[in-house]
Amino acid sequence: MPAHASCVRRCDADDISETQFRAVADCTYDWESWHGTDGRLIWVNPGVERLTGYAVADCQAMPHYPQPIILPEDRSLIAGILAAAGHGSSGNDAEFRILHRDGSTKWAAISWQPMSTPQQGHLGFRTSVRDVTERRKLREQLRLHAEHLEQLVQERTARIQQLERHRRQIEKLAALGQLAAGVAHEINNPLAGLRNAFELIKADLTPQHPHFELLELIDREIERVGSIIHQMYQLYGRAPQTPTELNLSQTVRDVVELLQRVARKRGVTLRRDAADALPPVRLPEGEVKQVLYNLIQNAIQASPSGETVTIRIAADQDEIEVVVEDRGPGIADDVLPRIFDPFFSTKTDESHSGMGLGLSVSRSVIEALGGRIDVSRHAPHGSTFVAVFPICSEAAQEPPSDADPVG
Repeated sequence: MPAHASCVRRCDADDISETQFRAVADCTYDWESWHGTDGRLIWVNPGVERLTGYAVADCQAMPHYPQPIILPEDRSLIAGILAAAGHGSSGNDAEFRILHRDGSTKWAAISWQPMSTPQQGHLGFRTSVRDVTERRKLREQLRLHAEHLEQLVQERTARIQQLERHRRQIEKLAALGQLAAGVAHEINNPLAGLRNAFELIKADLTPQHPHFELLELIDREIERVGSIIHQMYQLYGRAPQTPTELNLSQTVRDVVELLQRVARKRGVTLRRDAADALPPVRLPEGEVKQVLYNLIQNAIQASPSGETVTIRIAADQDEIEVVVEDRGPGIADDVLPRIFDPFFSTKTDESHSGMGLGLSVSRSVIEALGGRIDVSRHAPHGSTFVAVFPICSEAAQEPPSDADPVG
C-alpha cells in the first residue's frame, strides 16, 4: 500500500477513505505526479494522458520520467526544477514545452512543493502541470497587437511631425510672402523703366564701340534681376493657369531643347530616354514646363563637365512620373531637409546662381496641381528628383485680372 494511503489510514475515522482519496487524485484535471526523495516516480494521475498522449502505465515504465515528454530544448530546465524539488524547494508557474506523443508541441506550466508528515518526515515532492497553450497564444497575440499599436503610434507621430514641419513651412512662406511680393512690386516698375532706357542707349551704339561688351553685361544682369522678380511672383503670387490636354513626352522634349545650350556650355550631356506610349494628361502646360525646367536646370548645374543628366518618364493609371537623374556630388544629409526652403542654395560658387527659389517654386506649383516632388540622393554619385504629376488636375483657376505684370 502506498505511503500516502497509510497516511490517510492514520487519520481520524471521519476523514475520507482511501478509495475517495484515490478518486480525488485520479480525477484531478491537471497532470499530477508524486516523486520520491530520489526523484523517482511513485504515482501519476490519468491527467497525464489528456495532456501528453502517454498513459499512466507508459509513464511508470518510462526511463528518466518525465524527460521524454519534454521538448529537448526545455529538458535542462525541468531537470533543474526536479533536482531542486528533491532538496525541498517549491515553485510555481514555470513554463516549458511538452512533446506530445503525436509529435505536436504544447505549452505547459509546472508547480512543485515538498511532501512530508510529522511521523515519516520528508516523503519527496509533488508536481502539478497544467496546459497553458491558449494563454501563450493570447500573450503572443497581445504582444503582436502591442507591437502593431506601437508601430501605428510611431507612424502617427512621424505624420504629425511632418505636418508640423509643413505648417511651419507654410507660416514661413506666409511671413516672407508679404515682403517678397512688396519688394517685387516695387522693383518691377523701375526695372521696366531701366530696361526701356537701356534699350534706347544700346540702340545708339554699334558693336564697334569700345564699351559695347559692357552693354551686353548690363543686359544680362537686367535679365537676371527680372528673372529673380519673376521667381518671387511665382512663389508668392502665382496665377494658376487653365489645364489643357497635352503630351508630356513632347513637353519634356521641348524643355530639354530649351536647356541644350546651357548643358553644352557646362559640358553636360542631356539624355532623354524614350518612353513607351503614355496616356494624355490634362495639366497646365506652362506650369509643368516650369517645374521640369527648374529640375533639369538644377541637375545640369549639379553635374561636372563630361557627365550626363538622364530624363525618364513612366506612368500608371493615376500618375505620371518624370525622373531627372544627375551624376553630381549628391546631397549631404544636413542639406537634404532644407533643399525646398526658399532662398536656400548650395551654389555659392556661381555668380548666376539666383536666389535659391527654383525648388521652392517647383514644389509649390506641383503640389497645387495635386502632385509632389520626391528626391533621393546617392552621395557621392548624384541625385534623383522625381516630379510626380496627376494624370488630370482641375486645381488651376483663371488668373486674377489685377495681377501685376512681371517682366
